[in-house]
Amino acid sequence: MKPSSKIVLRIDEKPKFHQWILLSIQHLFAMFGATVLVPALTGMSPAVALVSSGLGTLAFILITRGKVPSYLGSSFAFINPLIAIKAFEGYAGIMVGSFLVGIVYALVALVISKTGTKWLMKLLPPIVVGPVIMVIGLGLSSVAVSMVTNHDGGYDIDYVLVGLVTLVITIVFAIFTKGFLSVVPVLMGIIGGYIFALIMGIVDFQRVIEASWFEVPPFEIPFVHFTPHFTWRVFLLMVPVAIVPIAEHIGHQLVLSKVVEKDLLEDPGLHKSLFGDAVASMIAACIGGPPNTTYGENIGVLAITKAFSIYLFIGAAFFAILFGFCGKVSALLSTIPTPVMGGVSILLFGIIASSGLRMLVENKIDFSQKRNLIIASVILVIGIGGAAIHIGSHFSLEGMALASIIGVVLNQILPGKQVVDFKDMFSGD
Repeated sequence: MKPSSKIVLRIDEKPKFHQWILLSIQHLFAMFGATVLVPALTGMSPAVALVSSGLGTLAFILITRGKVPSYLGSSFAFINPLIAIKAFEGYAGIMVGSFLVGIVYALVALVISKTGTKWLMKLLPPIVVGPVIMVIGLGLSSVAVSMVTNHDGGYDIDYVLVGLVTLVITIVFAIFTKGFLSVVPVLMGIIGGYIFALIMGIVDFQRVIEASWFEVPPFEIPFVHFTPHFTWRVFLLMVPVAIVPIAEHIGHQLVLSKVVEKDLLEDPGLHKSLFGDAVASMIAACIGGPPNTTYGENIGVLAITKAFSIYLFIGAAFFAILFGFCGKVSALLSTIPTPVMGGVSILLFGIIASSGLRMLVENKIDFSQKRNLIIASVILVIGIGGAAIHIGSHFSLEGMALASIIGVVLNQILPGKQVVDFKDMFSGD
């Protein structure tokens, strides 16, 4: 691709010191809201998630040889599985599940390096991936509403007000602002909702006052804090869902290639970037963080600033790690009221569902064809309805995982299958 004269910083270009600091912090803000929201919703540590995202990003940069300007943060696709696993298996199950996801990414990356991407395109067409993404968002909708309306098991009007104000602020920044502010509506919604919650008197600063400036996050280390053990429940809850972030990753690389004016699927290659995702998720699993994925928010920042330097992501990663070890920051994050997180979640989970619908629309999926109608309908009802298959006391396949597998199988066995190139799937981004 012909380089554009508008590029402020090339991928390999080292910025001036003030640029490095300011633009790195900008990328930190872009990922911050979503990265801490996932652990907050799943009962994990936001501080650990920050550290794991920073370490994962550094590993990703190393594996891709500094050629892919991306930030890796907590993946929304695994929120429901993580909540379910924590209830049944505790932290040990979550970490094993996250590590298994990393293994899946790595195996797919290995196969891609040997065989190319056509087999993956056949396995994950829009008619399968779109409804599965919708299931992720819609399946979490009740969680978001409950966070806004319930307090100590009952309806709380103050919580509702805080949640609605947070939602309105997030929407205002998403729609009515330009430039960088339009890229970080989640962060601005959390800040605005937090301030309103302070006014309403539902924020307790005692933990912040008592916290020290330097504090080691509550890491969960295998064979130190828990003994890893494999269970089919964990495997079936986590592994099938991996098809969504894999498809998301490919889409991000295609969009990023357009932004930086370089074909990143060829150099360093899709297998390298996906393996970077794999290692990042494995690192997270080894310290107590959720699985990681590349962030579209930071791609948005790149498109706005035209500053593509990989050094900015290295800086953002170090800032994230630093914040993770700051006890005051960790304590402050823990004081964010539930309805504030619920307010932004209403929009976020809805956007996730809508992005699945968008994929179907942009790829002109014809629902007058019974084949497409059947696949989408079965995925949606099984995924949102919480259908489950139990065999014995230890083997179960349920919800989104079951819906994903059934969608893939239906797509393979029903007549009239069409192959869609991934470049067509994400051409509208």
